[in-house]
Amino acid sequence: MSLRIGLLGAAYIAPRGIVKPVQVFDDVEIVSMAARDRSRAEVFAARADIPTVHDTYDQVVTDPNVDAVYNPLAISGHHEWTIKALNAGKHVLCEKPFAMNEAEAREMADCARENGLVCAEAFHYYYHPLSRRMREIVQSGILGRIRFADAHFQNIVEDTPGEIRYQIELGGGAAMDLGCYPLHFLRHSFGAEPEVISAKTAIVHEHIDIELEAELLFPGDVPARIWSRMNPAGGFSSAANFYGDQGRLKVVNPMVPQREPHLIELVTSWGTRRETLTTRPTFDYQLQAFIDAIEGVRPMTTDAEDGVVSMRVIDNVYRAAGMMPRGEI
Repeated sequence: MSLRIGLLGAAYIAPRGIVKPVQVFDDVEIVSMAARDRSRAEVFAARADIPTVHDTYDQVVTDPNVDAVYNPLAISGHHEWTIKALNAGKHVLCEKPFAMNEAEAREMADCARENGLVCAEAFHYYYHPLSRRMREIVQSGILGRIRFADAHFQNIVEDTPGEIRYQIELGGGAAMDLGCYPLHFLRHSFGAEPEVISAKTAIVHEHIDIELEAELLFPGDVPARIWSRMNPAGGFSSAANFYGDQGRLKVVNPMVPQREPHLIELVTSWGTRRETLTTRPTFDYQLQAFIDAIEGVRPMTTDAEDGVVSMRVIDNVYRAAGMMPRGEI
């Protein structure tokens, strides 16, 4: 089966998120795109060898030559354009976080179900063997009873004019852009949704969290902590740690193991085991999972229903920090 993709916007993530992965697959291509600025779209399309540039997003989602849409727009554009694409009969791979809030995510998931189409949140890390190995170890019981877990993600996000992650109306903030990942790491490693016990933030501008820390409680009374930081001085850092009464697990860089050094370190009474896995891009694995879901091979775990849970937890984190969820301010 061939898959023809339409691209919405010329986002920074698009080359890594869809353009390069498509080149790995013989029967997948990006056939059309549009951006707010047509001239920018034409430059992007020329570089990515995309044959058709439309004037509007509507023309992309209704293009009869498009089977699926990749939506990397600002978060404020996820709900509208994902629903429009689904109602036009297109499968959708939507960048994370899935929506501005749980209510939007619920409408997107309902629309996908009603149309019988694949709609997934693009948590690319999830499909990489490193992430799968992390979940296998946690769920194997080798660590014994897990007593505590923590995870974090920080990256350089400069506060420059036009930077969407510092704009509240576009869904900005550290929890939205970065914190959604450690929440996802832990939630899927435990296979459960946590209760948010407390949260605190450091705020810049109005309503924009540049740092966020949250205390969680997973079923079985397992406490956990996540933090995220848009810190120009801090550089890139991502990790997850699980502490059990029979061992501990440290996972360095589950985010982008193809770009930065990664490591799994398992310490038990049998000794210390260290593993590294493939550096094939996470985005390649994600696109394969998307194709498999469309072809009916297997569903994507990070589907629209999972996106609803993602947004509910993020909403609860913001509320615990004394803030309103995005889209409700």
